[in-house]
Amino acid sequence: MERCIFCDIAAKQAPASWVYDDDRVFAIMDIVQPNPYKVLIIPKAHRKDLYALTPEEASAVFQAAVKLGRTIKRVSGCDGLNLLQSNGPSAGQTVFHFHLHLFPRFSGDGIQFHWNHHAPPKEKLDEMAEGLKAALDCGCQNA
Repeated sequence: MERCIFCDIAAKQAPASWVYDDDRVFAIMDIVQPNPYKVLIIPKAHRKDLYALTPEEASAVFQAAVKLGRTIKRVSGCDGLNLLQSNGPSAGQTVFHFHLHLFPRFSGDGIQFHWNHHAPPKEKLDEMAEGLKAALDCGCQNA
């Protein structure tokens, strides 16, 4: 297996600016700071992406996100906060160990996220919703 920087950080074999640590997840300052106080939350177990997380790990990540998000807002004075997470190269994932970005936002920071907005007809939305519900009902969520 290729070396994983987040596994090395979790094992304290690589440097990082630690923010949070519990039994399942840890949080570090992102080495890229488009805005101050940008943090990454990372499960300690190597999980390639969202699809590999256990329910317990997912819960731990988002419990930490709430706790850290509130703290970032209080300490930084940010106006808002984006949660960003990518799965697979086509989604922009470059480090293949699940991680959640907590991205503080400030009025006038000039940072924009863009995509083409397309509103399909209600019938198409209903069709997609039914397909997802059927997949959930069959218990075949694990990809």
